[in-house]
Amino acid sequence: MKKVWILGGGIAGVEAAISLRQEGFEVSLVSNRDFVFIHPISIWIPTREKEFEDVCLSLDELANVHGFELVIDEVVKIEASKNSFTLKSAGEVLFDYLIVALGGEKLSYDGVENTISICGRPEDLLRIRDRIDELLFKGSGKIAAGFAGNPVDTTGVRGVPAFEFIFNIHNVLKKKKIRDKYELLFFAPMETPGQKLGTKAVKEFGKFFGKLKISTHFGKQIDRFEQNKVVFNDKTFIETDFTMFIPGRCGPSFLQKSDLPLSDAGFIKINHYCQVDGFVNVFAIGDIASLDGPDWRVKQGHVAEIMARNAAFNIFSIENNSDARRSYVEQINLIYMVDMGNSASLVYRDFQRELLVPMPVVGHWIKKGWGRYYKLSRLKKIPRFPGA
Repeated sequence: MKKVWILGGGIAGVEAAISLRQEGFEVSLVSNRDFVFIHPISIWIPTREKEFEDVCLSLDELANVHGFELVIDEVVKIEASKNSFTLKSAGEVLFDYLIVALGGEKLSYDGVENTISICGRPEDLLRIRDRIDELLFKGSGKIAAGFAGNPVDTTGVRGVPAFEFIFNIHNVLKKKKIRDKYELLFFAPMETPGQKLGTKAVKEFGKFFGKLKISTHFGKQIDRFEQNKVVFNDKTFIETDFTMFIPGRCGPSFLQKSDLPLSDAGFIKINHYCQVDGFVNVFAIGDIASLDGPDWRVKQGHVAEIMARNAAFNIFSIENNSDARRSYVEQINLIYMVDMGNSASLVYRDFQRELLVPMPVVGHWIKKGWGRYYKLSRLKKIPRFPGA
């Protein structure tokens, strides 16, 4: 059985490693850190409902449990035509099969250093937590949250964590009985942010903003960020003591030096079987890949896991001279448990349906429970349920 190298130790890369080991492949996984950061539950680090360690899963443990090799290093170049990639410390590595799961990169904005993203580096969550603590100690302030997309590729967006952040901050302030001392603001360049979630979700969140007295600023392009200001292209602005901003996403800049085919947004071009265009033995999954599908498609963790499992199946089929293939496009759906701090709403969308199910109280705990499920199931301490 040939060896498969996986570049990226996030949710997509880990799922690929587990799936390939189940098919009997020898697997090596490269990551620039020794843990998986579980982004969906990281929203509770700023509110101190989760510690940083609660949101991390050791890659060493996963490697021991599932029997793959872990390499801690940084990818600097991929030369697929030579069946090789280069690591910062280890140098050039040759491969039989390669799966690229390195995620995306943030678009640049003027003055973005005056903001912190909840979807940035894991350690940024601690910086956000500390800034919130400072404002709580101060006793009053203005807190803004916002996000933007990539106009070249509408899948390059992370909006739901911004909604969850501002809703959870509201809930913390309410619990402390100091909500009236703080102004909460939400901004996005789209006229109707959250539209990919469906019309029901847009209406529901609009009602929620009004009910919670969160000021909204929609439909204005962002010109720049200043230390205490978000400035829009029509010269209007909002003042803020702290700004949490999730930039639009593009492909990693190092790919420009590779020989992989890239979309206009810098993502790797793949076919429906996750194979990189023009290469039989190279696959790309998760945020780094350019996705086909309906207009509402987004890059989510569970979509990345679908792609990972399909890539593993398709590699197995190629090795066994089988024509069987699995397409990620046929399996695309959208599912979020959007947390509001003390409740949640289940949002689901596929080719036939669009659902929004409010889940007072219980939804909040289901999402927290999912975090424990993810850790324990990946470590084989409890069974994994299909699609969970």
